[in-house]
Amino acid sequence: MRLLTTSLLLLAIAALLTIPAFAQSIHTVTSPDGKIQVEITLGDQIIFAVNHESDQVIAPSSIAMELEGDETLGANPRLRNKKTNEVDQTVAAPFYKRSQIRDNFNELTLNFRGNYSLIFRAYDEGVAYRFATNRRDSLTVMEEQVAFNFAQDAPVWAPYANVDDHSSFEPQLESSFENTYEKAPISQLDNQRLIILPVLVDVGKGKKVCITEADLENYPGMYLNSGSDKNSLSAVFAAYPRQEEQGGHNNLQMRVTEREDYIARVIGKREYPWRVMIISEEDKQLADSDLVYLLASPSRVEDISWIKPGKVAWDWWNAWNLYGVDIEAGINNETYKYYIDFASEQRIEYVILDEGWAVNGEADLMQIIPEIDLEELVAYGKEKNVDIVLWAGYQAFEPDMENICRHFSEMGVKGFKVDFIDRDDQEAVNFFYQAAQIAAKYQMFLDFHGAYKPTGLQRTYPNVLNVEGVHGLEQMKWKSPETDQVTYDVEIPFIRMVAGPLDYTQGAMRNAIKENYRPVFTEPMSQGTRTRQLAEYVIFESPFNMLCDDPTAYEEESECTDFIASVPTTWDETVALDGKVGDYVAIARRKGNDWYVGALTDWDAREMTLDLPFLGDGTYQAEVFQDGVNADKVAQDYEKTSVEVSDKMLKIKMAPGGGYVARIYQQ
Repeated sequence: MRLLTTSLLLLAIAALLTIPAFAQSIHTVTSPDGKIQVEITLGDQIIFAVNHESDQVIAPSSIAMELEGDETLGANPRLRNKKTNEVDQTVAAPFYKRSQIRDNFNELTLNFRGNYSLIFRAYDEGVAYRFATNRRDSLTVMEEQVAFNFAQDAPVWAPYANVDDHSSFEPQLESSFENTYEKAPISQLDNQRLIILPVLVDVGKGKKVCITEADLENYPGMYLNSGSDKNSLSAVFAAYPRQEEQGGHNNLQMRVTEREDYIARVIGKREYPWRVMIISEEDKQLADSDLVYLLASPSRVEDISWIKPGKVAWDWWNAWNLYGVDIEAGINNETYKYYIDFASEQRIEYVILDEGWAVNGEADLMQIIPEIDLEELVAYGKEKNVDIVLWAGYQAFEPDMENICRHFSEMGVKGFKVDFIDRDDQEAVNFFYQAAQIAAKYQMFLDFHGAYKPTGLQRTYPNVLNVEGVHGLEQMKWKSPETDQVTYDVEIPFIRMVAGPLDYTQGAMRNAIKENYRPVFTEPMSQGTRTRQLAEYVIFESPFNMLCDDPTAYEEESECTDFIASVPTTWDETVALDGKVGDYVAIARRKGNDWYVGALTDWDAREMTLDLPFLGDGTYQAEVFQDGVNADKVAQDYEKTSVEVSDKMLKIKMAPGGGYVARIYQQ
């Protein structure tokens, strides 16, 4: 008996020793052009790596999802089967930077015992993966393990959560998601701080990886942190709120006072958010990416004919500063009628009433201040072909958004700018979807402020026209001269804008060179030249696009105003012409038969020759706004010219902090 037991024991040990060799398997999926390959290794855990040609852009990184009850998806995975799929189709993209997108990818789905799957997609421009579960009962997700490992201590453009308290991660989970970038190797990042997405990593040889997420629904948003591994960025998620209290800005926020020990409670049969890696060989490819849009769920709004993108005359940035008029400017009907008259004259589609039209501190949109007769303003706007949009704080909108949308839609208001959500835990993310669905029901559009980065919601609900989540021009009302907004402007097209549109709110008519900028809250200025402000209407994607300055200033600068008002806010075609992160960017966009070319530079003067191969045969003329000869001394100095575009080439020159913009049309 003892001999038999020993023999069986030896056999068992031998079997155990051979399990890793037999159990470990490698699976791959390759992009349609063959340049990108994802390698997934199944052993005691799931590990993926990404190569671009001969270069490893993501080093082996583990994937797992921890569920309640000590179950971990990805631990000792047992593959049941796998499926492959090839897709090459065209996706319609209303209210976007191009009217149609080629959706071309190879897909690998790994189905595991335990009724869960991992889905990998490889596109020519990057890769993405997501978990899926196929359970009958609901699930509690305790944590998701997401890591992005790199072969070296790679430089990163990191936007930290913009809060002052870094004592723990908890206070950093409530922020406006607005910050400039700090560029540093991973090892030199502050591992006590959370990094908001998207994040850009330089993996060498001119190649970069932009990390973000897509199709974020009923799940918390992802942050990154450098941790203790100098070559790794790992995910952090906000736990689900257990208790909240109303407070914050003008009592319009819900602040989390206690959280659960899990990040999400979900139905058992669902797909989870995509973890996205956009890969570029040249920086300009990042400014041309469609991956987040393509990975989002298709539209849930059947009829979108009522959704009207456009420009909006904005009141708050310029502090209602009318002058040379016979009315007292402020939050009153007379002032807004002046804004409406201005918008009508310029054929601007909307006027927004920002904070102040509802009684301050009450968080009640039905309590309108006596100086405002909203129905009169809506009717007056109708006469002038100008529609009204309203600002709403989160806690004034969320508790009764069905009745609010019904009431104001019946009045004739066309949309809401909803502000101060300032969270992306599961509850907050659900609000974005619920608000979009209810607003669409009453044919209203939304512009989210105090909001996390776009994750494709504008495809799922096309009435979501814009999202802030950017260190926009409003910051120039209060930020110190040490703030480098000019350099930030030539970083975001390659990072933040990869995720989707942004409500940057450009259009300043007071402009300052580097030495002259200072914050002035009621009469703010921009950093950089006048032409830069004009060019940003082409560079920045923004279907609902603000004119930040006051009507009087625009009336005094009619040449610039006429151009701003004429620039489209959605496009039929987009081509990223050239660019280098943090240095310069040049983008061309087509609407109908006209092409618009915009360019921005950092604080260095720059001359460029742009190749425009998309122009057809024939003679083309360009209406050009360029920095004036003295723009390096007086930022408002600009020159408007008309030039012939020959040989499909355009030579441009920009002052320090400058820009260039042209409308090109066939003669």
